[in-house]
Amino acid sequence: MLRMKPAVRYTVVAADPRAHLFAVTCTVGRPDPAGQGFRLPSWLRGSYLVRDFAKHVQDLRAQAGGKPVVIERLDKRSFRCAPVKGALTIEYRVYSYDESVRKAYLDTRRGFFNASSLCYCPAGCEQGGFEIEIRRPEDALCRGWRLATTLKAKKIGKDGFGVYVSPDYEDLIDHPVELGDFERIDFDVDGIPHALVLAGRYELDRERVARDLAKICHVERELFGQQPKLDEYLFLTNVVGAGYGGLEHRSSTALICSRNDLPRPGESKLGKDYRGFLGLCSHEYFHLWNVKRITAQRFLQSDLGAEAYTRDLWHYEGVTSYYDDLFLLRAGILDAAGYLDVVAENATRLQRTPGREVQTLADASFEAWIKYYQPDENTPNATVSYYVKGGLAAMCLDLTLRLESSVTLDDVLRALWVRYGARGIGVPEGGLEAVAQELSGLRLAPRFDRWLRSTAELPVAALLAEFGVEARVRAAISESDAGGRASGEPPRAYTGLKLRAGDTRVAQVLAGGPAARADVSVNDQLVALDGLRITAGGWAAQAGRLTPGRAVTLQLFRGDELIDRPLVPSAPPADTWTMTLAAARGPSLRRRKAWLGV
Repeated sequence: MLRMKPAVRYTVVAADPRAHLFAVTCTVGRPDPAGQGFRLPSWLRGSYLVRDFAKHVQDLRAQAGGKPVVIERLDKRSFRCAPVKGALTIEYRVYSYDESVRKAYLDTRRGFFNASSLCYCPAGCEQGGFEIEIRRPEDALCRGWRLATTLKAKKIGKDGFGVYVSPDYEDLIDHPVELGDFERIDFDVDGIPHALVLAGRYELDRERVARDLAKICHVERELFGQQPKLDEYLFLTNVVGAGYGGLEHRSSTALICSRNDLPRPGESKLGKDYRGFLGLCSHEYFHLWNVKRITAQRFLQSDLGAEAYTRDLWHYEGVTSYYDDLFLLRAGILDAAGYLDVVAENATRLQRTPGREVQTLADASFEAWIKYYQPDENTPNATVSYYVKGGLAAMCLDLTLRLESSVTLDDVLRALWVRYGARGIGVPEGGLEAVAQELSGLRLAPRFDRWLRSTAELPVAALLAEFGVEARVRAAISESDAGGRASGEPPRAYTGLKLRAGDTRVAQVLAGGPAARADVSVNDQLVALDGLRITAGGWAAQAGRLTPGRAVTLQLFRGDELIDRPLVPSAPPADTWTMTLAAARGPSLRRRKAWLGV
């Protein structure tokens, strides 16, 4: 139990689950005599979009000594109360029906919140002690609810409801809270309690998932010498019909996954869905270091009111994306061939993104606030993912270091941890680049310029060849071919468009492809191809049988107007990567064994 005298005290109640409303009070014992200000964050660390949490606040009022206090609005997220004598209390409700991991959610099945969505911070009290009491809901449909969080407990019941404390506001908003009749699967990692907390409906091999997560967490902690020490770590997971994502925190992560992502009892194979779930857990756990502690100086300087710009998101998200699957290999969950399939899938995603020839990694990082988190139909043509290309750039850096120096990317990350993360110091712009050059003694600036600050292709195949891995690009054999090992013949023709699932409306038109040249647009409703009806289920086969270079008439509705367009399909492009272990000996074999273990 942690004891401190709080400067600020909150009470949070799941007041009306049927209307999705949390009720919040905030009491400041010694308010500013000139008038106490309050503000909510506009974004939260790890998710780079201004979300304006204050828009969900309603019924705001203030009182002191039992009398109402005048509130003056300052801007969209801030207000100030009139001067008072004695303690000041504000009260309000927050509409909470966002099932993502970024805001707050409440109904009669479960509740969840990040305090950044619920708790106004009193100005001037950011470093003071905070106390938050989370009360059990009274709704009869919420009987049996419990609470899970890594906030420090002060006085709580067996069900977890009660009083928690935080030393400062940053700590308060970095511990998400799960409420409901959830399941908790506990496991140990190097003497530290860990748990998978699951809300929703699912079938699950509990022993398998606990065993696999323990292996992944162990190899990640080993990289950093078992630091930092934690009291516990929670994977707070909302299981839904279809969903995928996560958000990192200091000693927990909030996840959303699909039911099919979890391993059922009796299943022994590592399917793609379960592999993806473990990769997500690995990714968010690695953020415990890379983002939560090894973090950009510009993020640390932000008060979360406006955008905080950096060109290094490729470092924080891309490097993490490289390691998330690599740790599945190191933990013995993936073998080398399976790991190379994952790399091939990521390289395929990049190859199929025309935007890689438009936007650099550095610009993708800088423009995340307006582009990555606000995609539209043209996103694949205009942008590149700092997750996908960033992960492949990190692999290229690691292989280059292994090939030309005595250090690896592991050494670079450990140095960043010692210099910045363990000391609570923000990493300056280009910090990873500088440390990599310093430790390796290599002149890496020209390569970083090509990989990060130009749209040049990454030297994936050439570098892999030095490690006994054959990488080649081929045509896809079907719409579901995402890369990796595959067999079969590709379709004869390619149109360069994608339809919405279960529909004949166009979801995406790839730049430079046959559909783009034929003046096909997103949301067009395809009707017929050379007079033959187009169906959602039959489009892929129908288009695949066309003859490259031979024009056909595509009929479609744009709005309510029926129009004809001449479509000239092309041969399927080589946009799908396969990576396999090649015959290797001597230096390439030694390098491969050091990297992949084979």
